Amino acid sequence: MLKRLLSFFIPINIVKKDSEISQNLEVTWNNGQLVLDSKNTNYSYGSLQRILRKGLNYIGFERIRGFENILVLGVAGGSVIKTLTEEINFKGKITGVEIDAKVIEIANTYFALDTIPNLEIVICDAFEFVLKTKEKYDLIIIDIFKDTVMPNFLFEDYFINRVNQLLNVNGFILFNTMTLTKKDSERNALYKSHFNDAYSVRMYPKVEDHNELYTIKKLR
Repeated sequence: MLKRLLSFFIPINIVKKDSEISQNLEVTWNNGQLVLDSKNTNYSYGSLQRILRKGLNYIGFERIRGFENILVLGVAGGSVIKTLTEEINFKGKITGVEIDAKVIEIANTYFALDTIPNLEIVICDAFEFVLKTKEKYDLIIIDIFKDTVMPNFLFEDYFINRVNQLLNVNGFILFNTMTLTKKDSERNALYKSHFNDAYSVRMYPKVEDHNELYTIKKLR
């Protein structure tokens, strides 16, 4: 494909779409790979896929293959789901929660997200979903952004405690955050204080420059 070859020299835009929630969305060939971007950051594939792949690697691919039920809060183009199914070969149930129906349309059209048999997509606000669900999960991946901004509720007690309740013992939370300002760094430093000795919390700084990853294991 000519556009794919040209993308090794310059990015080649395929489509631009406006969304009330995500605002500007673009699908682009970049270095031979289709990526999904918002106005100021990568939403799926590209650097974001590398970031979350590192987080999954910290948890352990073999361990993840033994899980039964995974929850993904913030799907976008679905790159972490592709990593789970195509690279890790996870065969259990995946529930993806995404507030923006437009971004799921893009994920289905350009990234074939709807061809993954063990995936259920729920169009819903993540906060509302975790309040309602009665399922328990072995891995909860939190990757929620509006462009470069993270919603405040992600760092509030009620949401954190509710997510913890949904996690099985010996399960993991993988939380992707972005630190662009001093205030962001201070917010992240306080995040660890929400977890008692029933959890093992590890932070991985400067993943792809501005991202910090947290892996949280529920010990009991």
